[in-house]
Amino acid sequence: MADIIYTYAGSAYLNITNKCPCACIFCIRSNGDGLGSAETLWHKKDPTIEEIKAEIDRFDFSEYDEVVFCGYGEPMQALDNLIESAKHLKEKHGLKIRLNSNGLGDLINGKPTAHLLEGLIDSISISLNAPDSESYQRVTRSKFGEEAFPSLLKFAEDCKKYIPNVKFTVVDVISEEEIEGCKAIADKMGIPLRIRKWIK
Repeated sequence: MADIIYTYAGSAYLNITNKCPCACIFCIRSNGDGLGSAETLWHKKDPTIEEIKAEIDRFDFSEYDEVVFCGYGEPMQALDNLIESAKHLKEKHGLKIRLNSNGLGDLINGKPTAHLLEGLIDSISISLNAPDSESYQRVTRSKFGEEAFPSLLKFAEDCKKYIPNVKFTVVDVISEEEIEGCKAIADKMGIPLRIRKWIK
């Protein structure tokens, strides 16, 4: 059975789905079955909300002031379970919650989604990955094609209305020129950009 909750680099993470509309060239999923304390993050089938809540109730969060939704999939692929488990974490533990996302929640769910995270998600890290649609598609290989990049930007803009702390990230597998282009987008949108090191 895959780990629903695991720890890595001093943080606690929730791995609630393996589904993702992207196949990013740098994805950590291609490096192995597990990460941090998890032997495997590959679910045979995605966990139910009951299974997620049971793991939350079993886990000792006393050493952590934040929990991060980030595993071997895009958490917005399991939107209902994300919302319900975030509520459970808030009510039971009062923890701050961060969501690491590819920013394609609106396309995944066929509707605007940022407003559904209000009051539950304290911070969100959105993978910008590229400065334009063509580069984005080359890096992420998103199943949504040309729709993906503009939808990501719209989602990020929406998140600023509902989530206190919004950040963009890029992984340093792209060129310096592309990173500069990402910085320009982030500056224009008023969203901080973090450049992540590629974990090989």
